[in-house]
Amino acid sequence: MTDLIQKMIERAKADRQRIVLPEGTEERTLKAADRLIADKVADIILLGNPAEIKQLAYGFELVHINGATIVDPKNHAKKQAYADLLFQLRQSKGMTPEKASVLVEDPLYLGCLMIKAGDADGEIAGARNFTSDVLRPALQIVRTMPGVKCVSGAFLMFLKDGMYGDNGVLVFADCAVTPNPTAQELAQIAVSTAQTARILLGLEPRVAMLSFSTKGSAAHDMVDKVVTATKLAREMEPGLLLDGELQADAALVPGVGLKKAPGSPVAGKANVLIFPSLEVGNIGYKLVQRLGGAEAIGPVLQGIAAPVNDLSRGCSVNDIYQMVVIASVQSIGLKQKQ
Repeated sequence: MTDLIQKMIERAKADRQRIVLPEGTEERTLKAADRLIADKVADIILLGNPAEIKQLAYGFELVHINGATIVDPKNHAKKQAYADLLFQLRQSKGMTPEKASVLVEDPLYLGCLMIKAGDADGEIAGARNFTSDVLRPALQIVRTMPGVKCVSGAFLMFLKDGMYGDNGVLVFADCAVTPNPTAQELAQIAVSTAQTARILLGLEPRVAMLSFSTKGSAAHDMVDKVVTATKLAREMEPGLLLDGELQADAALVPGVGLKKAPGSPVAGKANVLIFPSLEVGNIGYKLVQRLGGAEAIGPVLQGIAAPVNDLSRGCSVNDIYQMVVIASVQSIGLKQKQ
C-alpha cells in the first residue's frame, strides 16, 4: 500500500492541481492542508472567513497555511460572477437570481462553482457535512461525465494476503452511493471503476460482476440483472477484461474460478469487484476491512465530471491528506483522457 500511495503523491506533486476545501475552518482539514502545502502536493484553496482561518492556524501551530488561497464565501471578487453562473445552470429548475445570491455563500456550492468556472480542479468535503449535502451541489453544478448518469463510490482495498487481486490490491464498488442500481447503472459503475483502477493504481483492470450465481448456477431476477449488466458493460468498453455473473470465490480463487467458470478471462484473478447493490457492497468492504484487517481508502466518487470526493465525518487528518492526493491524480487522469 505504501508504495502505491507514494506513487500517487509523486504524480500529484509533478502536476499540482488546485483542490478546494470548503470546510476551511475545520480542525482536521486545516491540519491536512498545512501538510499538503508543506509537501507541495497540491495548490490548496480554503473556503472560510480569512481572519478565523488564520486565528485557528495560529492556535494549532500551523506554519504553512499562508501558502493556501483563502476565499471568504461572503465577500470575494468573483461572488457575483459565480451567482450568475449558478442562475444560468439552474434556472430551468426554478433557480432565481435571489436564490443564487444566497446559495453562492454556501461553501459546498461555492466549491463546485469554482470547479465549473475553471478556477479549481477538484474538491474534498464531508468532515463536518453529510454525504447528501456534498453530493447535491456536485450533481447540480459539476454534473456527471458525458454518457454517465450513475455516480458511484469505490474503495481501494489493500489486503494483508497478497494472493488476491494484484498482490493484495483490489477495488470495490459501489459501496457508497446508488442503493439499487439498474442493469444499465451497474454497467456504468463497472466501466467507471475500471477507469479508477487504471488512473489511481495503474492496474490493468480485471472486472468481476458479482452475484450469488456463477454462469447460470442459480436462476433469479437479481442474477438476470447482473447478466444484463455484464453484456451492457462489454458493449460500453469492448476491450475491457470483464466477466459475470460470478460468485466471489469464483472471482478471486484460481482453483474455484477454473472449476466454476472455465475459460473466463477474469475468474480466479479479478482485481475489481462490482457488487450488485449498495447494501452488499457496503457490507462487503466493511467485513473485509474489519475481519480481514484490510486497509480501505475511499469512497472515491466516480462518474462526476471533475473530482468531488466525500469524507467520513470521523475521518483523520491522514484520510483528508490521502483524499486530496487521490482527487489530484483523478483530475490529472481525467484531463489526459479528455
